[in-house]
Amino acid sequence: MKRDTLRQIITVIGVLATIAVNGLANALPLNGQQTGEVSDRFPIYFVPAGYVFAIWGVIYLGLLAYAVYQAQPAQRENPRLRSIGGLFGLASVANITWIFLWHYEAFPATLVVMGVLLVSLIAIYLRLGIGRTQVTRAETWMVRVPFSVYLGWITVATVANASQLFYSLGWNGGAIGPQAWAVIMLAVAVAVGLLMTITRRDAGYLLVLVWAFIGIALKHAGAPLVSISAWVATGAVAVLVIWSLLSRRTAAPVRSNR
Repeated sequence: MKRDTLRQIITVIGVLATIAVNGLANALPLNGQQTGEVSDRFPIYFVPAGYVFAIWGVIYLGLLAYAVYQAQPAQRENPRLRSIGGLFGLASVANITWIFLWHYEAFPATLVVMGVLLVSLIAIYLRLGIGRTQVTRAETWMVRVPFSVYLGWITVATVANASQLFYSLGWNGGAIGPQAWAVIMLAVAVAVGLLMTITRRDAGYLLVLVWAFIGIALKHAGAPLVSISAWVATGAVAVLVIWSLLSRRTAAPVRSNR
């Protein structure tokens, strides 16, 4: 019992600390530069328009909802929430660490930490059984949807982070060229979306990809190959969103205990 209460408290602290550090990093700003200013320094085609990063507001609201939900006495012994407590703590530390590394331009280390964050969220996603098991509506909206959105965005952010690192190291795509690489990465992202549709029917995750692809298409309108490819990717994933929503109505996930 005491261990579960401690987990609940640490989770709340992790959420508040993550939001506070990310907010202060831009308000101060950390190392005299905002997060977006560092990102804008790299002419990377996979990075979307600035407004797209407003999705962090949605992610933070989702994490706050998760913190409140899991802190309830009735959820103290929820086996799914128990199983992700340590992983969420790791994800929170990785998120905070990445902010400091990014602002102080330790780019190689940022990709390593981003990888830790991505793997942590994938493990959380799997342990929650998203798309495989059925839970209450409250848990769906306050736990599963927030982590679907979080994972979707970190998937996009990891690819962008890798692209920025390669550029900072002087590699701009080699013989293929940066625009062609952007198209390849978009195609891979659509393939990931298709995999998520087939295995999880997770519209929340897919909608994040749609949001990001539209931002890429708009930002790089002056590069037709990238922009058109991004619009095609947007349309493809939008179809997957519809497919996921319709198929969930006909499928019957296994109901989890509790």
